[in-house]
Amino acid sequence: MSETISILVVDDEKEIADLVEIYLVSDGYKVFKANNAEEGLEFLEKNQIHLVLLDIMMPGMDGLQMCKKIRETNNIPIIMLSAKSTDLDKILGLGTGADDYVTKPFNPLELTARVKSQLRRYTQLNPNSAVNEAAKNEIAIRGLTINKDNHKVTVYGEEIKLTPIEFDILYLLASNPGRVFSTDEIFEKVWNEKVYEANNTVMVHIRRLRGKMKEDTRQNKIITTVWGVGYKIEK
Repeated sequence: MSETISILVVDDEKEIADLVEIYLVSDGYKVFKANNAEEGLEFLEKNQIHLVLLDIMMPGMDGLQMCKKIRETNNIPIIMLSAKSTDLDKILGLGTGADDYVTKPFNPLELTARVKSQLRRYTQLNPNSAVNEAAKNEIAIRGLTINKDNHKVTVYGEEIKLTPIEFDILYLLASNPGRVFSTDEIFEKVWNEKVYEANNTVMVHIRRLRGKMKEDTRQNKIITTVWGVGYKIEK
């Protein structure tokens, strides 16, 4: 991409922020650093940022609160950084609208790989070009309309805002009607990574997705759970 990609690193530990910056800059990214959430939110207002790396544990407003705040107005990818690796923390982090999660101490190469993966997904879903082939890349199924080009999703006529990961999960299910995907399959197809530990990441995202789609109030649900197997969208 010719355009410089800007990444905001929000972490009160200067050494970690500096280390992350070295790796990202060597990969050609422009890096902004903030050592607290308030400063980070200011950076976001004044600059065009394409991805946020956000530490959970910070004095004042923590990363989870900042993540929620960003999500009120912005769907750029957010990767949470945390020294805690308990599953509860992962669920908390992803429940606030984060797209991915890396625990400290992390391998910087793994972190930059996650950054690339999130940016690739985000740029694919938010192309700047005018959409000429909308019809080709649009799926309409069971009251759901989902457009691959402009990332627009409507449920029974009402537009809903999804994060890139939520969009990818929904698009995967909608483009394979009737097929049941296990959580591991969904993870491997959407994150492009092998599952190496049992985790609840997919379930958390599907729960959020169903919340946005107001599935709990609907008799005929769009996303069906096949107990003990996985999820599908019926034809």
